[in-house]
Amino acid sequence: MASSSPFQNMHPNNLPIFPLIFFTITCGALSGFYATQKNFYGMMIAEGVIAMIWAAAAMSLFNGYGGLAELIAAGGPAAVVSKVSIMMLGTIGGTIAILGVIILPITSGDTAFRAARMIIADYFTIEQKAFGKRIAIAIPLFIISYMLTKMDFQVLWQYFSWANQVTAVIALWVGAMYLFLGYKNHWIATVPAIFMTDMVYLYIFFEPNMGFGIPMTIAHMMAVTATIVTVGAFFVSAHKKRGTSFTLDEDVSTFKGV
Repeated sequence: MASSSPFQNMHPNNLPIFPLIFFTITCGALSGFYATQKNFYGMMIAEGVIAMIWAAAAMSLFNGYGGLAELIAAGGPAAVVSKVSIMMLGTIGGTIAILGVIILPITSGDTAFRAARMIIADYFTIEQKAFGKRIAIAIPLFIISYMLTKMDFQVLWQYFSWANQVTAVIALWVGAMYLFLGYKNHWIATVPAIFMTDMVYLYIFFEPNMGFGIPMTIAHMMAVTATIVTVGAFFVSAHKKRGTSFTLDEDVSTFKGV
């Protein structure tokens, strides 16, 4: 029996592990969505822990990749969630767990709409205390979202996957800049920002459907080059702002918007 490497690529189409692993398990790798929330860094890491738990459970319960692939082919990711929940928690506990999985996207959607509304209101200086002004922004968002539901989900997921990681990268660079200007340990955000910046560049250079479709070796070199330029721009800008009158913390105690 031929031995296999623990790092063997088991993707059925032999697609590269890097960077696709960070876009396949999107939120599990580093969640851009949670990057918009309070205490973003800890929530992104916590999401990664959850992803590892699910991955370990799925692989162990279905005897490795083969059994897991068969279940996904038969019923998709939903079948995996249902099977794992019921096998580990029983019928009642599994049903409660499945309900939790259903509720999470609903509450996440509510948060996403709320965040989008507030971002638009902030950009265009639209006060949000009045109900009518909230609706004026919310209704167009709902219409756009409804139109997106008519798209092929696989296509939409490709764009969401990349955009989610870009959001995480932006949040990490913002956090790194804040810490740098505050004379604090910025490396806690800078190091993952550098790594994920390279992954984001590599994905968009290599990906053949929504990206540029550049061969992997060349894409790697381009991604590294683009990342070095990004890191250089960050430190140049950070050093220029450090010690100036640049405002780090704004007083929002009198802010009445909701």
